[in-house]
Amino acid sequence: MGIGLTLTSGAVATVLGEAREAAPYEACGLLLGEGTHVRAAPRVRNVHPEPLRHFELDPAALIAAHRAARTGGPQVLGYWHSHPNGRAAPSDTDRAAASGDGRAWAIVANGAITVWSDRSGGFEPLSYAVHDG
Repeated sequence: MGIGLTLTSGAVATVLGEAREAAPYEACGLLLGEGTHVRAAPRVRNVHPEPLRHFELDPAALIAAHRAARTGGPQVLGYWHSHPNGRAAPSDTDRAAASGDGRAWAIVANGAITVWSDRSGGFEPLSYAVHDG
């Protein structure tokens, strides 16, 4: 399998740092960039009423990111969230929330990041590399 996505070292550091800082709560955010290259991974407020076990991106931040993309800003390539007490793989809850839109989901747990493609038939593993170009 070839490389499906590239992430800057800054995006990786953000995801890992924000997940560590938020624990024991789930942290979440956006994967922003162009094509298959994630340049930034800003944290977004988790508005889920049970943030110890679930995440929900702040809808206002998500809408703002899509609006910015339409006016020349970075594209929303996907989302990230943490599993503070779990595995870096989609949970049953993640599968239920998935839309099948083809976007990437990065999941971080225990200092590891995995990336998944949200396909109509479910999540598929997506390889990635760290590249600052």
